[in-house]
Amino acid sequence: MTTNPLLEIQDYGQSIWMDNLSRDAIESGELKDAIVTRGLRGITSNPAIFEKAIAGNKIYDADIEAGIKDGKSVTEIYESLVFEDIRNACDIFMPVYEQSKGVDGFISIEVPPNIARDTETTISEARRYHKAVDRPNVMIKIPGTPEGLPAVEQAIADGISVNVTLLFSVQAYIDTFWAYIKGLEARVEKGEPIDNISSVASFFLSRIDSEVDGRIDKMLAETSDADEKAKLESVKGKVAIANAKIAYQEYKKILATDRWQALAAKGAKVQRLLWASTSTKNPDYSDVMYVDELVGPDTVNTLPPNTIEACADHCDIDNRVETDIDGATQTMATLAEVGIDVDEVMAQLLDEGIDKFIKPFESLMESLEDKVKQLAPV
Repeated sequence: MTTNPLLEIQDYGQSIWMDNLSRDAIESGELKDAIVTRGLRGITSNPAIFEKAIAGNKIYDADIEAGIKDGKSVTEIYESLVFEDIRNACDIFMPVYEQSKGVDGFISIEVPPNIARDTETTISEARRYHKAVDRPNVMIKIPGTPEGLPAVEQAIADGISVNVTLLFSVQAYIDTFWAYIKGLEARVEKGEPIDNISSVASFFLSRIDSEVDGRIDKMLAETSDADEKAKLESVKGKVAIANAKIAYQEYKKILATDRWQALAAKGAKVQRLLWASTSTKNPDYSDVMYVDELVGPDTVNTLPPNTIEACADHCDIDNRVETDIDGATQTMATLAEVGIDVDEVMAQLLDEGIDKFIKPFESLMESLEDKVKQLAPV
């Protein structure tokens, strides 16, 4: 019998989560089946995913009409639809959550993307979303902005499991892990349990290569120097994976600290690195390169449905997240040598990432407003 690479990945300590959620998949049984056939261990969602799921889909009409009848605002209707989907997905994945002792089986829901730079509102919305969904395996997504990280710390201190999203730079990831540690330490000080909290740090990949490759192509077109061209070509399509491998080494360093070891002794779960933005954008690259190259212990890879199917067909699984660290370091050094400022790239990608969630969120709210007008009784 042919081995399904998606199931094989679990043997290496990595969990596959799906970056997609829709009521169709919930009600058809497709989501439940994928736990068995595709080894799914969790689900991530975001405003872009919900826009795709809800806009123009009649499956939500009855609930929208009920919301209209109850006098709910468009925002309240939106939340009622999304919270219902998240609760149902949580229930489907509850056996995974229980079997894994609270490591997997999580369903992520993001706080409104337009508050990514507002610490206090992020904290209050994280608390409200957590209470509204009311499931132990819900994970609240908070952007890893400088303003978001204090909210992460507070949410963890409150006992809320958190998915820190939109991480691009290694330093942002390090800051994220320490926010998690500080939140756990605050609970310990209050005498509260920490063994029932989970967190992942969503480290983005393909967007990095898309941005860097675009800059490299421009520089290649502007130079005739053979050595310069060779240097530029040597890092094309390699920066995101190199960046991720370096982040994993930083993860290991934090695990070795006395502060983490003290928490681990009290039952704390590691904050796993989650590889996000894993659909390959460049058709010249392998469509599973962000899976094959980053398999390793205590990690999560969240894949859109098309990448899940590609991986089931032809992933080549091996423990590679710690291979060729010297090469990864050299890739980042070469990037600096050719004049590409990695910090500036990552800051730009963070700003763009927030925008890429705000726009579909606004678009969805506009679509819902139109739908409410259509379905409202005359």
